[in-house]
This record gives sequence, structure tokens and C-alpha cells, in this order.
Amino acid sequence: MISPPPLKKGDKIGIVTPSGRIEEGVLDNAIERFEEWGLEVMVAQAAYNHFNQFGGTVTERLTDLQGVLNDPEIKAVVCSRGGYGAVKIIDLIDFRLFVASPKWIVGYSDITVLHNHINENYGIKTLHGPMAAELSPERKIRASDDSMELLRETLFGALPAYIHPVHQLSRGGKTEGILTGGNLSVLYSLTGSGSFPETEGRILFIEDVGEYLYHIDRMMVGLRRNGVLEGIGGLLVGGLTDMNDNKVPFGRTAEEIIAEAVEDYDYPVCFGFPAGHQPENKTLIMGSKVTLSVGESISHLTFI
Repeated sequence: MISPPPLKKGDKIGIVTPSGRIEEGVLDNAIERFEEWGLEVMVAQAAYNHFNQFGGTVTERLTDLQGVLNDPEIKAVVCSRGGYGAVKIIDLIDFRLFVASPKWIVGYSDITVLHNHINENYGIKTLHGPMAAELSPERKIRASDDSMELLRETLFGALPAYIHPVHQLSRGGKTEGILTGGNLSVLYSLTGSGSFPETEGRILFIEDVGEYLYHIDRMMVGLRRNGVLEGIGGLLVGGLTDMNDNKVPFGRTAEEIIAEAVEDYDYPVCFGFPAGHQPENKTLIMGSKVTLSVGESISHLTFI
């Protein structure tokens, strides 16, 4: 896959709101941080627009995203937040100029739509990482300084290499493949569409927030029945944050549900990777080749 050029000081980046709405001023801290990095920041015209729960109408959000993708002066696009809405505009975007001159797309959660559509259809890497609104003190999830520094380093050309302790449900082994996936609920909603990724032999990354445990089970059973879980080369499980349960308990944690769904396969499984809806949200280069190694006490994720 193609890596967009790394940023350098003086480059211009654009902030857009392709999904859920944000409130006026929420981007102020992010603008200040990006300017500290030596970047020029352009906030898209409709970034603060509201249309019910969305960051503007379909036309407004599409126009903003299309504009930053087409603008040759903008070298990276940072999404303000996730929520819901990217899937309503994905089929309306003209990617021709973006493909001719790729640039980094940054975000996670609902931005999983963009990651998978771009990776799969155009062979261009994207960045799963903190979003601009998460630097505001008003946000429930605030990106940690370490997470923002990792994003900065990656945007400026570094290849991440992560080491973290092994979770008790992890399964040992070593594998290599292209990293794909993102938010489990969003990824599952793409099944059967032209935005769903090739998963055979790949390292599948999943994370989620605020889901009911039975729905985690439903999605994992669905992926298993579709043959997705059988064909992957490894599984990387990020944050499973603020899970919900019914009055009658489901009886298993989200981690246990996922472990059960892949128990018949022999590839490495890494639980507890610090990425997703949490302050520690390590940047992942989606579409990049990685090596995943899960040992007795330490796991390694290395980007190649």
C-alpha cells in the first residue's frame, strides 16, 4: 500500500467534521497544539455546523471533506470527532485527486469507514489515532499527551513500534500481515459493501465503546459465520470501553466473548492493546504491514 508523504514544519492541515456534531470552540486546543508542531491549520467551513446529531447536512459534510481532499495545499486531514455519519457520504466522495496526491487521514471510531474504504479501494494508508476535539477539556475522552506525541511522530514520518504487557486471555505466537479493521460496530456495518476490507491473512484490529455485551457476541458470531475470523492471520484487540449489560447478565466480559469466538483458530491474539476510546490511544497505520508477536509476558507490534 501507498504511504502518504510525511509532514514537515510549515505544512497546512485541515480539520473536518464528517460525522457527529461538535460545539463552537471545541477545536481551539487542537489548533494551538498543531500550531506548536509547526503546522498551519485550516478549519473547514462547516466544521461547527449542526444538523440534528450530525456535523451538518450530508451536502455540507461532503463539501468540506471533498474540499480538503482536493486541496493540494493541505497535506493531512484530521477529523474532529467520530459519532455517526461518515457512511452517509462515503459513496458520494470523488477520490481521484486524493489518489493522485495522497495525504494522511487521521481519526478513529466512525472514521473506520474512511480507513477501510480508502485502504481497500485505493491502496492508501491512513492513521487510526486521536481526533482534534479530544484536546478540549469539555470532551469526555481527552487524548493524552503521550498519544498526541505518538501521532505527531507518525505524521512526521516515524514508524511506531509498541511493547505492552500480555493480557491473560491473549494467545501466543508471531505473525506478519497488513493491519486492517477499526471500530467493531462500524466495521460490522460495512459487511457486504465495497468498503469492507479484504481480511484473508491480515492482522485484524478491533475496538469498541458503549456496546451491549450481547451485541458484541452477535457481531463476533456474524464475523465468524462470514468466514472473516477463520481467515485472518492474527487478532489485535484494543479498548473495550464502557460496555453495557442487560438486567439479566450476559455472563461474560467483552474480552471473554471475543476469545471464545476465535478459540478454534491458532493465530496470535493480543488483548488489551492501548488504542480506541480512551485517553491512551496509540496511533496505528492502517493498511501498513506489521509484525505482531505475543510472548509469555510481552507483546510487540512493529510497523514495517
